[in-house]
Amino acid sequence: MGGGGNLLSSCCKAFTLAEGTTCVATLEDNRFSAFTLAEVLVTLGIIGVVSAMTVPSLMQNYQRQSYVTQLHKVYNEYSQALVAYQNDKNALNLTEAGLNSSNAIAEFIKSYFKIVKECDSMDNCFADSYKTLKGTEYTTYSRDVKSFVLASGASIRPSYSKEGNKISNVGIDINGKKGPNILGRDFIFFAVYNSGLIDDFIENGDAPLDKDDRENRFNQQCNAGAEGNGWGCFGKILNDNWQMTY
Repeated sequence: MGGGGNLLSSCCKAFTLAEGTTCVATLEDNRFSAFTLAEVLVTLGIIGVVSAMTVPSLMQNYQRQSYVTQLHKVYNEYSQALVAYQNDKNALNLTEAGLNSSNAIAEFIKSYFKIVKECDSMDNCFADSYKTLKGTEYTTYSRDVKSFVLASGASIRPSYSKEGNKISNVGIDINGKKGPNILGRDFIFFAVYNSGLIDDFIENGDAPLDKDDRENRFNQQCNAGAEGNGWGCFGKILNDNWQMTY
């Protein structure tokens, strides 16, 4: 039997009048040691306030990590496809392998990815519009780019865009047309370099970018204080070890 039963047994087995008074007093003390209704309500109120403060933050962090997990899958798939493409061509770099035009990039996608939909532009493969982290409409990008929907559900729009050692820009909506359709959340850009490396974009530079270059690009073009042109978000995620900390 639990502690309460032992107390009752030891107190009330046999007793004198004086002892009986002590027993009743002990039971009354035990009875009044329980929480009152007011105390329970106050406790529940505190729990409710704490939950209201922490649960939204936990949900937000979970959603952000979900975006990063899906982005990482596309990144790995794209990176592995670039390696396979270069090896299949016995080439030293992607340009030598033949990845030197928009048509070549489209053929690369169709040959090395599982495609469920092909679009002549972003229309029908991507959402109709996107916003920046600042909440403004995202307009500084071209929608007139051949796009694809992968078997994973991600939408990609790879374009040939040679600048220095960068040969391609790739826009990815990791969950297709589904929301929130925000640049830097579910819509991310990365750059493909001639070496086959994937990173953020830097003018007249090469991959891998150093942390300072990525951070500067993020502050200038991705974070909530910037208008956003598509760059800087991916580099920030790389800098923070595949975490979306912004």
